[in-house]
Amino acid sequence: MILYEEFLRELQFGRNYSAHTISAYKRDLDRWKEFSKNKKKNIQEFYEFLDKKKLSARSQARVISCLRSYFQFLQRQGKRCVEIKHLSLPKIQHKLPQFISLKEFKALWKASREDSKHQSLRNELVLSFLYGLGCRVSELISLNIQDFNETEAWISVVGKGNKQRLLPLPEKLYQLLIVYLKNSRPFLGKTEKSCLIFNNRGHRPSRVDIWRWLKKWSLKAGFDKVKNPHSFRHGCATGLLEKGADLRTIQKLLGHSNIQTTQIYTSVNPKKLKSAIKKHHPLSQLKHLI
Repeated sequence: MILYEEFLRELQFGRNYSAHTISAYKRDLDRWKEFSKNKKKNIQEFYEFLDKKKLSARSQARVISCLRSYFQFLQRQGKRCVEIKHLSLPKIQHKLPQFISLKEFKALWKASREDSKHQSLRNELVLSFLYGLGCRVSELISLNIQDFNETEAWISVVGKGNKQRLLPLPEKLYQLLIVYLKNSRPFLGKTEKSCLIFNNRGHRPSRVDIWRWLKKWSLKAGFDKVKNPHSFRHGCATGLLEKGADLRTIQKLLGHSNIQTTQIYTSVNPKKLKSAIKKHHPLSQLKHLI
């Protein structure tokens, strides 16, 4: 494929995309490469090709977005790309994010306890970072000791696009982290001196480790479905919003580049809407309207 590798290198070094994101781009480009082997096919048939791959509308939109970026890159290199004019994003039905409640979090917390007190404390810390700060898995597993400022009680997190944000630690999370560093981390780590959290083998945990732990704890807690990492992130944002936090604060905490991404949490269910109107609407303050 024309300038295929050059495009991926630009994503890595020019845009500072993570290895996980670059892997997703490569996978989407491979789909286009497979489709393009039959030169007689019309580009509109690409959507049928994606349907046969059983990709959802959201996944198809990601593929199309990837191709648009690739074709734009080719045009900047002086290549002619007529395909870009015929690529349109499929309509996506936006669903409210699934989030865990405080009750569910407590059940997972209890389920995360192991025979080893050191692993139990590590597990509690993982859950607290996911739910208490809304960390992405990639952010969590890349944390190092030097990212923690004990004096100021904040931690430095590197998110998408290699963007750094400083997050103040809630008091309970701060105290948990202090105890973990003092009493448990020295007994878990074996080889890597810098990383904050270790897996059971004494190495920096992988994304698979986090998913495996969440699956184990979810089943132990009696949940029908595994609680995925993003449900903690959504739970953190939803809980803050319900307690009165403003959108800008939540945006900064989660590391959203666009406030519109954060605004999805402003959706409320009918019961809460009815309760809010009953409590705060100006007409409800009038004792004698009729």
